[in-house]
Amino acid sequence: MALVVLLKGVNVGGHRRFRPKLLAKALDRYDVVNIGAAGTFVVRGKVGRAKLRAEFVRRLPFESDVIICDAREILRLANRNPFEGQPSGRAILQFVSVLAKRRPPPSGMPVNIPSDAQWCVRLLACQDRFVFGVCRRQMKAIGYLGRLEKLFGVVVTTRSWTTILAIARLLEKG
Repeated sequence: MALVVLLKGVNVGGHRRFRPKLLAKALDRYDVVNIGAAGTFVVRGKVGRAKLRAEFVRRLPFESDVIICDAREILRLANRNPFEGQPSGRAILQFVSVLAKRRPPPSGMPVNIPSDAQWCVRLLACQDRFVFGVCRRQMKAIGYLGRLEKLFGVVVTTRSWTTILAIARLLEKG
């Protein structure tokens, strides 16, 4: 079964930049495909998680957290509609945050950050290692998303829902 690799905090604002296409090519023996979203890869070849993590860490020009998911986890997510009835459009981004380890959700979901009526990030639900949410397309949203690590107590990386669907389409092709 394929694996999905999500790197945390790469290619953000010109900091911690690398060339994902070249990294995928260097890991060609594992049939690694760069999805196009910064630090998002599908690994179709057979390789253990520990070895795969070590390969990514060794080849990156800086330290980055490497979160690995089973393809089945991503396909299950894509087959649901966790954003039904939620705001969307040009001003709102639907996202999935992936936790390094499963953690219980904060009490009182949904959670607004900040907690006032002018929220920027809204956490809607939590399923296993995945947190579903929406955020307003504002620069301060990145900082608010950074608070998720403190809220859950583990490393967290976030991808747009459209990126998750793109990963699922590639996985379904085989």
